[in-house]
Amino acid sequence: MPHTPPGARQTRALARPHRLHAHAALLAAAILARPAHAATPADRTAPPATSQKKAERKTPPAAARPPHTSNWGVFNAGKGAAAGFGAMNGYGQARWAEDWSDLATTPPAQRRQDWFNRLKYIRLTDKGDIWLSISGEERLRYIFENQPMMGTAGKTNASRLLLRNLYGADLHLGDHVRAYAEFLWGVAGGSNYYGYQTGIQRERLDLQQGILEVKGKLLGARMGAIGGRQVFLDAPISMQSARDLPNVQQTWDGVRGYAVWKSFRLDLFDFMQTNKLPRNVFADGTNYNARMYGAYTSTSLPAFTILGQKAHIFADVFFLGYLFGGPAASLPLARTGAAQAGSTRRDNIGTRLWGTAGPFDASLTGVFQGGDFRPAHNAGPTRAVRAYAVNGVANWNASGLPGKPSLGIQADLFSGGSYHSKDGAVGTFATPYFPLPYYNDVTLALTSQNLIGVGPVITATPFSTLHLRLHVPVFWRDSTQDAVYGTGKIYAWRNTLHGGFIGVTPQAQAAWHFAPHWTWTHDIAGLAASQGMRQAGAKSGVFYMQTVEFKF
Repeated sequence: MPHTPPGARQTRALARPHRLHAHAALLAAAILARPAHAATPADRTAPPATSQKKAERKTPPAAARPPHTSNWGVFNAGKGAAAGFGAMNGYGQARWAEDWSDLATTPPAQRRQDWFNRLKYIRLTDKGDIWLSISGEERLRYIFENQPMMGTAGKTNASRLLLRNLYGADLHLGDHVRAYAEFLWGVAGGSNYYGYQTGIQRERLDLQQGILEVKGKLLGARMGAIGGRQVFLDAPISMQSARDLPNVQQTWDGVRGYAVWKSFRLDLFDFMQTNKLPRNVFADGTNYNARMYGAYTSTSLPAFTILGQKAHIFADVFFLGYLFGGPAASLPLARTGAAQAGSTRRDNIGTRLWGTAGPFDASLTGVFQGGDFRPAHNAGPTRAVRAYAVNGVANWNASGLPGKPSLGIQADLFSGGSYHSKDGAVGTFATPYFPLPYYNDVTLALTSQNLIGVGPVITATPFSTLHLRLHVPVFWRDSTQDAVYGTGKIYAWRNTLHGGFIGVTPQAQAAWHFAPHWTWTHDIAGLAASQGMRQAGAKSGVFYMQTVEFKF
């Protein structure tokens, strides 16, 4: 893939302790396979292993609880994503966020409907207080691009074949301790391929995730601390994601602490990026030059009605800090192809208002990005950062109509700066840690920097096993004095590029859950570049991705 993790290429400057001073961070990247058996009331019942879980079962959750999910009350909203551990649909974006203890009270006949249930809840003691859950994924992905990265990748008609093997084990030691380990093997081949040297496609057997969690009840909240290597999803998807498009997900080494009350939750975290560049078996280490830290809070506002229909709104406030260097931190210069190397600190202060009101759901996010940019080798003055982003999505869900269509619109603004400025504030919004590709551009030709995008989003489920999605965003540059940015890339076009209009990127997806545990997904997209972009050297292109996934 074209994206090169910032952590694999950082300057050593950020390793200095005085730089690491700030402490305190919808559609999934791929359609998640659903559990083989339909959810039943027994599936949603907490296990009777302890008095704590019995007490939880006495109070019905205020939000619909996805199957095999911990009971987070109102924060089970958004398919469980409101809890901060990623969306759940039987299987989770982060597999350690699943809770299969509901099988303890599922009738044996029902459990036997799915052979893999015997691997999801393995009782290791007679009391059932110690148990093990095994998870696995085999994913085969084929990608074709006739002009990757708008013709700048150095390849044409590129075909990539990606195979990912991902297996994990979740050990629960009573009510308060658990350990999770996940192992990855990634294989990549094809013809005219590119981007395989970055460490995010080819991976020999290594520890993808490994955590120890200690949890319990304190001060009226469910609290816990999770330390180790982990996927982190408690951040706006326009800024940071699990990076599930390539073989190797983005993981972090560090610690997070969470607390969930009845209508308020808090997440504190401090991470260093996992270094995925080493190619040997169990060679991945920690890159201390790429750091993410901060706090995320969410408040469930009092329920109310609009036009006689129930509404449920969440108000989120967060601080997300980035420290990174290398090419991802470089700033474009006016000279064609030139960039100023350096390191940067980005302090993101933001808020999000989101929720549902009858058949409508919406989300509005605003982020101010401060910090500074420090040129490498003291090649210039330290520059302040003054950037921002505004993201909005609104949908009308006609669940009563055939096919359950959803009609919506998505609009985004990521600020740009000026490559003519050498000492003023940096105005370009930075997204160094891989925004969710499905949010804006699945082809990765464009990313969330110096970008305005607006377009319709249409989804439908004509059958229970078939999901369809269409997104047609139209893109412009926010600042015509700033560059066009791809994922991990600054395009070299400068004086030859006129006007702000970039082009249109229609994207369609069909995901078919054709058998228990199996999903077959087709993604078709393309870039219709504007006349100004084509005159500057950009090329329109077609993107096709086919994915077959087996998951248990």
